[in-house]
Amino acid sequence: MTDAVLSPEHYRHGEIEAIDAIRSALGPEGFAAYCRGQVIKYLWRCEHKFARADDIGKAQFYLSLLAGDDPRVMRSGDSGA
Repeated sequence: MTDAVLSPEHYRHGEIEAIDAIRSALGPEGFAAYCRGQVIKYLWRCEHKFARADDIGKAQFYLSLLAGDDPRVMRSGDSGA
């Protein structure tokens, strides 16, 4: 089963996820600006969509990336549950 927020299947080509390609192409400052824009976008539209919780989760995902924490990476001590 795939996670619609953390790692949507349609964003992956082979072993590379779109977010990783974007980070590489934009560099640190450009990627931070991209993440801020994504947070604004998802919070702006969440009240107008059926899947409100998904958009809020996506905003949280980009906030985490902006803070330097990739939610897709399990840290030591995490049980995965």
